[in-house]
Order: sequence, then structure tokens, then C-alpha cells
Amino acid sequence: MWIPYAVTTMAMVLVAVTGMLATDIGEWYRNLIKPSWQPPDWLFGPAWTTIYICIIASVGMAWNRSPANLHASIIALVVVNFVLNMLWSVLFFKLRRPDWALIEVVFLWLSVLSLIVFFKGVHALSSWLLLPYILWVSFAAFLTLTIVRLNKPFT
Repeated sequence: MWIPYAVTTMAMVLVAVTGMLATDIGEWYRNLIKPSWQPPDWLFGPAWTTIYICIIASVGMAWNRSPANLHASIIALVVVNFVLNMLWSVLFFKLRRPDWALIEVVFLWLSVLSLIVFFKGVHALSSWLLLPYILWVSFAAFLTLTIVRLNKPFT
């Protein structure tokens, strides 16, 4: 059934647009001290696009292969994850609080892990499709930690 893929795609577009609007690569960001191993700015768009495609496929497969009594749980887990995904960009870029984003990324990581574990019980491939997401969020968490350490305090 294609409807779960379409709904997830629409939600994912909202997440992506919110993230893009919140991400201001302006003077404040350029003046932050960043580690030498940080990927170039142009890489983040393709990385997130790939991850979002994997998320759409994962959610759609999990939905289509799960019994109806699990659909509310899938919706709840996905909504929490999408809100946390958007919140990181708002905290880091709009509010200019990488230290708050560092705390928030722990919850984002746990929400991705929750999706992986839940989907594993429904459809193994759905779970595996989220592996790039949790790896990228893990990397982002370490990068955020490094930026916080190099630039603190934030006020």
C-alpha cells in the first residue's frame, strides 16, 4: 500500500523544510571553532536526503507489514522522532545554543534507537534502513560535543 509512503514523505518534507529554514550558515556559525574533521557544508544536504529516503522506506514498510494494533505506536514513535529532528536545528542554529542541542541530540538518538528496536520486531529490513540515520545522528552528536567544547560558554 502506497499511502504510508506518501504520508511519511509529506511529513519528511515538513521536517526537511523546517531544518533548512532553521539552519543559518551565517556569520555566527562561520565564526564557531570547528574541528578539522567536520565534513564540508555541502555534504549535509545529500546526507540528510539519503537518510530521509531511508526513513520514508523504513516507515512505509513497517506500517504495511505491521498489524493495525501497532499503527498508533508507529505514529507516536515517528512523530516524536520528527519533532526531535527539527528541534536540533532550531536549538543549534536559530537559538544559537549548541550546548542545548547537545542535550537534545541524546533524546534524538534514543528516539532513532526506539524506532530501530520497534521496527525490528515488525520487519527486519525496516530496522536496517535506519542504520544510516543512527550513525549520522551519532556522528552529529560527537560533532556537536566537539563544537561545544571548542566554543563554550554559550549564553
